[in-house]
Amino acid sequence: MSQKFKIGLFPLHSFSNPGGVKNHVLALKKEFKKRGYQTKIVVPRRFPTEKYDKDIKLLGTSFPFPFNGSQSDLTFCFNPRSINKLLKKEGFDVLHFHNFGPHSWQILKNSNAKINVLTFHSYIDLKTNRFFKAFPFVLDLLKKTVNKKISGIIGTSPFNLNIFEDFKGPKIIIPNGIDLEKFSPNVPKIKKYLDGKINLLFLGRIEERKGLIYLLKAYRFLKKRSKKIRLIVVGNGKLKKECQDWVKEQKLEDVIFEGRVKENKIPSYFATCDIFVAPAIYGESFGIVLLEATASGKPVVGFGIRAYKEVLKGKGREFLVKPKDWNSLAQKIEILIKNEEERREMEEWGRKKASNYSWSIIADRILDFYQELIKR
Repeated sequence: MSQKFKIGLFPLHSFSNPGGVKNHVLALKKEFKKRGYQTKIVVPRRFPTEKYDKDIKLLGTSFPFPFNGSQSDLTFCFNPRSINKLLKKEGFDVLHFHNFGPHSWQILKNSNAKINVLTFHSYIDLKTNRFFKAFPFVLDLLKKTVNKKISGIIGTSPFNLNIFEDFKGPKIIIPNGIDLEKFSPNVPKIKKYLDGKINLLFLGRIEERKGLIYLLKAYRFLKKRSKKIRLIVVGNGKLKKECQDWVKEQKLEDVIFEGRVKENKIPSYFATCDIFVAPAIYGESFGIVLLEATASGKPVVGFGIRAYKEVLKGKGREFLVKPKDWNSLAQKIEILIKNEEERREMEEWGRKKASNYSWSIIADRILDFYQELIKR
């Protein structure tokens, strides 16, 4: 962009918990500011005590909301005057929404920005989504609002745009990015796990769609064949106790439930593991954890859901198997356990793959899209 416009990033989701959209928005702010663009994030509040730095403003209220097999946010702005007050004070030239909900609609309705942009991070299968089947008018309202007020749409994957087939404006695919300094083989490792065992890592919410139970079944098979393996589980969720109980019932050894860890500690878990396993069975829109693992120089084994196939094109697909097929998952993991040379080849391939997703490249593509929309 030839001129330095002021950019407002408006995520639908609260920043009170970790998440892919949060990381995406924070990374964009960092890259935009490097290039001299005034950039602020406007995010809904989940808790009364939330506080952030001066570049993150709170507007609206977020409530946890089960959606698409996971937990999302239902957001409202109960003081509509605060919207106009903030927009007038900030004078954004670009309003960039990340996913869309009621409070996004409230803000968009009051926008006087040069362009309004939407990045849609979610994959929604309209044939199976219970919410939109029960409330089809919500989808109709979303489409009408987007068609009327949004200048252009970004999808992080091609299939994320399936619900916007009727949108008449520009659409583009720009994937998530990765911080290649934060996620790197050079990150310090966790010493307590450096005892000669092969470390398998699961990282994510412990809920149905993330498929941890299938990894546990695969691990049960593998543990019978090798005592020198360990499974590290990072994350919380409503199925955590159920999975822990299953591990106890099966008398599985070396399964460590770390719970939720601080975000700045996550790169060390990737650096420490030998193999990252992604057993999600549906609902993923991209698979940022795959990039975090490959950027950290780790081979990835997982289920071949649509999003993961999109990220792991080429050699990476050799280690994706049919969803829920824990036996095949175990066989692929075992190949890497037994063959250190194969692990090294996958690590080298993954590092090269991840370099294409650096946030510097992704931010430039988004800025170019802004410029295209402004010219139009």
